[in-house]
Amino acid sequence: QLQLVESGGGSVQAGGSLRLSCAASGDPYCIGWFRQSPRNEREGVEGREGIATIDVKGITTYAESVKGRFTITEDNAKNILYLQMDSLQPEDTAMYYCAAEGACLLEAPISFGYWGQGTQVTVSS
Repeated sequence: QLQLVESGGGSVQAGGSLRLSCAASGDPYCIGWFRQSPRNEREGVEGREGIATIDVKGITTYAESVKGRFTITEDNAKNILYLQMDSLQPEDTAMYYCAAEGACLLEAPISFGYWGQGTQVTVSS
């Protein structure tokens, strides 16, 4: 049973930066970040927007909405996943989740078998 624990969320003004962390109890072949905001019409896992993933080969994928602003990295020795978020905008406000062991597709959150509890990010204008 893989456990994921997120941290690093908070409140920031537009244009600011935050770094999220996700501590994993193991070494999954695919791990990534998703987010869910009140604007999402669908609830639950299906309503979560894929942000970025990284697989065991180090191949990364990003949503178009965050390309050039967010960077996903991992510390393999410590099994910690990071999401560096720069140039944050109010529309980035959401609960951010770490997820692992899925199809490694941003558009398929339902395929991920393990989820953290989430960390809230709030960006004010």
